[in-house]
Amino acid sequence: MSKVFVGMPAHAPAGVGALHASESFPAAARTALADTQLRRNLGAATTTIRAKREAVVGELADWEQLRLAGQAIKAATMARLDEHLIRLEEEVTKRGGVVHWARDAAEANRIVTGLIQATGADEVIKVKSMVTQEIGLNEALAEAGIAAWETDLAELIVQLGHDKPSHILVPAIHRNRAEIREIFLREMPGVEASLADEPQELAMAARAHLRRKFLTAKVAVSGANFAIAETGTLVVVESEGNGRMCLTLPDTLITVMGIEKVIPSWTDLEVFLQLLPRSSTGERMNPYTSMWAGITEGDGPQEFHLVLLDNGRTAVLADEVGREALHCIRCSACLNVCPVYERTGGHAYGSVYPGPIGAVLTPLLTGVLENPSLPYASTLCGACFDACPVRIDIPSILVHLRARSTEQTRKPPSAEAIAMTLASWVMSSPRLFGWAGRAMRAGRLLARRGRIRRLPPPLSAWTAARDAPSPPRQTFRQWWRHRDGGTP
Repeated sequence: MSKVFVGMPAHAPAGVGALHASESFPAAARTALADTQLRRNLGAATTTIRAKREAVVGELADWEQLRLAGQAIKAATMARLDEHLIRLEEEVTKRGGVVHWARDAAEANRIVTGLIQATGADEVIKVKSMVTQEIGLNEALAEAGIAAWETDLAELIVQLGHDKPSHILVPAIHRNRAEIREIFLREMPGVEASLADEPQELAMAARAHLRRKFLTAKVAVSGANFAIAETGTLVVVESEGNGRMCLTLPDTLITVMGIEKVIPSWTDLEVFLQLLPRSSTGERMNPYTSMWAGITEGDGPQEFHLVLLDNGRTAVLADEVGREALHCIRCSACLNVCPVYERTGGHAYGSVYPGPIGAVLTPLLTGVLENPSLPYASTLCGACFDACPVRIDIPSILVHLRARSTEQTRKPPSAEAIAMTLASWVMSSPRLFGWAGRAMRAGRLLARRGRIRRLPPPLSAWTAARDAPSPPRQTFRQWWRHRDGGTP
């Protein structure tokens, strides 16, 4: 049994990693909405991904049963998470691996940096990993003089462009082919000016650039999509083959994994390997599914380290409503159907986890006061729940977090609270309600083309973020009174 004590539940610390936004979502969203090229890029990409997903999901008559199975497996796993993690540690250790426990991002970065320095390497190659972005590993390694090279094509584009990822599955979704070509010409050594913006040519240029890294790197860093407790097996799924190269060529492999990625058995993996590819890339199966358990003499890395990361996850587990967010398998299906994400993109969320799942997972990991605007980055339309392969009820968690935000930030009555109190008083009296309805008709003077887009203070706070419909020519009571005679 593990003798490691990770401490009582604590939120992810500020000042390290990529979970804490520098500005509120509404402010960042306004900037994103003004970028018409960004909106075109996002609209085209999400439309394509949605169509592919719908086609392959429609092929399965038991899709809803698979979703229910995935939901049940995740819920049962979270209920006994400690047992499964201990079993995972035992099995990894039995097969020659070394397990490290990290309470937070800072501790995880120290562990990984120390492991790399012990090998004498000054550079590493990386498999696409959300959790290493969450903890800010690349930046921590750079401070220690270690270069980290992203090998996933989209992650490479983001890295060379000195940019940030904006999508869980397609980090460079906000870039089009012409923009990618300019980045390669500017940042990639040896690329000729004749490079076209055709996908095949761009991919070949990236392949030639990365080939040298694959053949010389002694250390690789990966994340994990799943970890099977019963055998200590780690699983990475990907579409390009770069992950297979990272997982087999280097001498040392270091995997950083959030503790929620563990699943009990191989039979559980069967369910998720049907759900994940269809929901993420719109494929029936992932082109590359790599699995390994510890080390095998003479085959692949001869030193394997698994870093199990908390970084706020036990705090999420302690939340009876919010813990469902830990079921996420990072497929990004919720992003691709979200009307808010499609218009603002991922950078507006200020976190490595954007979109609907980011709007709940980020404030749960950091504490809602660190990201108070994210639970409001949603229309609550429910499309994310319908798309989620493990049926995470994101709208209900958003409402839960909004309530918590309100409770934790109690201030003198806001203009909205005063307005709601006044509205309650007016609506409690039929006579006052009738007078108010007639008075509202004056708002027609402010309307332009059927919408009121700007109101004077304090109502300007409302129209700063949304329009209001123009009041009708007559109230419902007036229409009802004259419905049988004259003009209705």
